Amino acid sequence: MKKIICFTLIFALSVSAVFAFGSREGSSKNKIIIYTSMYQEVIDSIKAELKKDFPKYNIEFVYGGSVRLEHRIAAERAMGRLGCDIIMTAEPSYSLDLKEAGLLHPYLSKEAFNLAYDYDKEGYWYPVRINNMVLAYNPARNPKNTVPNSFYDFAYDTKVRGVLSMRNPNISGTTMATLTALRDKYGYDYFNALAKQNVKIEYGNAGAIQKLLSGEYRVVMILEESILQSRQLGSTLEVIYPTDGAVMIPSPIMIVNQKWSANRNLKIAEYVTDWFLSERGQSVVVAGWMHSVRADFHTTPYDSIPTKDIREKSIPVNWGYDSSQREQIINIFEGR
Repeated sequence: MKKIICFTLIFALSVSAVFAFGSREGSSKNKIIIYTSMYQEVIDSIKAELKKDFPKYNIEFVYGGSVRLEHRIAAERAMGRLGCDIIMTAEPSYSLDLKEAGLLHPYLSKEAFNLAYDYDKEGYWYPVRINNMVLAYNPARNPKNTVPNSFYDFAYDTKVRGVLSMRNPNISGTTMATLTALRDKYGYDYFNALAKQNVKIEYGNAGAIQKLLSGEYRVVMILEESILQSRQLGSTLEVIYPTDGAVMIPSPIMIVNQKWSANRNLKIAEYVTDWFLSERGQSVVVAGWMHSVRADFHTTPYDSIPTKDIREKSIPVNWGYDSSQREQIINIFEGR
């Protein structure tokens, strides 16, 4: 295992080095690179809309799970410059880390007063999309009353022992945030209960969805958007909004400052940030099965329930937890 980890780190450093070098050599006055954890299908649709509104700009996306992007950025920091101009990761705690490290550019967006969620009052980061961690099941194989309808029962209902799954928190920032929220609500005993449940760990959402459809899993902990997307594509899967509350995760957008950014086009990065926070940008976010961050935007994603109904019952997350707490949570979770 240590050899695998070392190889992975070396590979990440090599990729980052090549990417950072390419970014410096290929810098353009109209180029912006965005690191994001959004799904590739959503990236493709957003990129197409950005092209319509900013035809003179070359806006590129680099996709990766939030934790992998964090590792990539750490490697690039060691080289003295990042390979991106904007960062859009899964959850706000990383924004606090980057702000403290002096990597972010403060920008007071004209759209800030329209936001329904907290943002950095100095303009270092803003919420740009809402992801909801929920449960899901397949009613074609299991009645709803035979599977857990709460996060608590997900860990303690022995009827689903061995036939349930969740994402790997070492890869998924939203899962890491969810574990933090559930630890605060139920204590570390919750992790022990997950171990006794023999919860399967998935490295991507596609595997969990396929196993729900086949009947291998009876219930999964998963992002709402994954199930909404599958439903729009014709699946029989359904979201369970947990009775003890979903975990709402406002994913941030951040501008990298002049010293650290790949292309040093701060003005373009500010225009793009405003676009994402505007009604126009939020309409594209919602079309990608995520909820809007605007107080005046009332359209919900395909087949979802109203955002306010989810928010009223949501389990709070302490976004101030630092990297040492993350490491402790992972160690206890994996040592279950």
